[in-house]
Amino acid sequence: MKRIVALGGGESGVGAAVLAKVKGLDIFLSDNSSLSPEAKATLDKYGIAYEEGGHTSDRILNADEIIKSPGIPDTAPIVSEAIKAGIPVISEIEFAGRYDRARKICVTGSNGKTTTTSLIYYMLRNAGLNVGLAGNIGKSYAYQVATEDFDIYVLELSSFQLDGMYDFKADIAIILNITPDHLDRYGHDMQNYVKAKFRITRNMSEQDCFIFCDDDTVTVGHIKEIVLRARMLPFSERHEVSEGAFADDDKITLRYEGEEWSLPTEELSLKGKHNIYNSMAAAIAGKIMNITNDVIRRSLATFKNIEHRLENVMSVGGVLYINDSKATNVNSTWYALECMDRPVVWIAGGTDKGNDYSEIADLVKAKVKALICLGKDNRKLHESFSPILGTIEDASSAKEAVEKASRLAQDGDVVLLSPCCASFDLFRNYEDRGRQFKQAVREL
Repeated sequence: MKRIVALGGGESGVGAAVLAKVKGLDIFLSDNSSLSPEAKATLDKYGIAYEEGGHTSDRILNADEIIKSPGIPDTAPIVSEAIKAGIPVISEIEFAGRYDRARKICVTGSNGKTTTTSLIYYMLRNAGLNVGLAGNIGKSYAYQVATEDFDIYVLELSSFQLDGMYDFKADIAIILNITPDHLDRYGHDMQNYVKAKFRITRNMSEQDCFIFCDDDTVTVGHIKEIVLRARMLPFSERHEVSEGAFADDDKITLRYEGEEWSLPTEELSLKGKHNIYNSMAAAIAGKIMNITNDVIRRSLATFKNIEHRLENVMSVGGVLYINDSKATNVNSTWYALECMDRPVVWIAGGTDKGNDYSEIADLVKAKVKALICLGKDNRKLHESFSPILGTIEDASSAKEAVEKASRLAQDGDVVLLSPCCASFDLFRNYEDRGRQFKQAVREL
């Protein structure tokens, strides 16, 4: 019997372990830290052996294959040992894909992945299709393959998940954009990160479709260097395309298989330039899936943005508080600031991933009146923005940041949590950061 070891006991690892058990494989799960009560309950329910609080080499290095959770880098000692021993190390996505016969719409990009994935899922549900949502969002893909029976999956895929993919194939692959992110995991080499993103196009055939942003110079530059057999469907805000989607001042136009169809941009529920891109990508996917123009239009007009992405929390004393905790890189915050049409008290900071803040300096200068640094080490933010901002303060909790912001903000201002950074210095994850922010706003 093939022996599988799942490394990491989060959503991904537990899901992979359940699928392995259901498929009759010898499965063992190992987590370096402690497992949640929910994870233990699931593992016990399926009779899966596990350990927590450390890795036992003898129980791991006898594996035929290791399924590694995306948060564990290849440089982790146990992973390095496994690779040296010649044991294949794959991702949960690769493993689950072996047992899944559903059509797969896969979305990646440095920004907009969750919004676009959720929007496509919403559209397919509105069309009455039997569709699952997984990957970097919702329940584990492997767990759903083990316990559900969907005809289609919409998968949000991070570069970390793509790193461990080899034979997996998308039917529709979408790259929204590629800007510097997670460079600490890629040897501070942008090209390594770009190649990771393009793994989403592996194994695609002439019957498959690749949707990409024709305005993104990094994406377009890499397409020129590789051979892709899939059908190419670009989207652009700068020029017309013969097939795909493009936008001008007041409408989105879709062209697909000889048909042309337009939608006024004012009808889109998601505001901001970046969301026109996300809406175009989703609409192209809808056309490929034979969804009617009416359902596409209705979906784009009624979709509600996801939690922690430019989420309006509430207004207090004429000040609007916005939770954009999911903005964990500079480019995400660029989009957030670009949307703002009122003076901003900006809350930023956390675990820096090699950020270059010069990219947003002009926007900060134009739109931000004060900065509150929410993190353990705020030196880089101070160095980057003290030359252009008169007011910069520090906070070590969401409550303190919100209280300081409320004192600095005036009627008509916006308090924007858009951190540019990961959350792991003060919070469990970006969701925890966003929820603590919202709770602090409600307590004002």
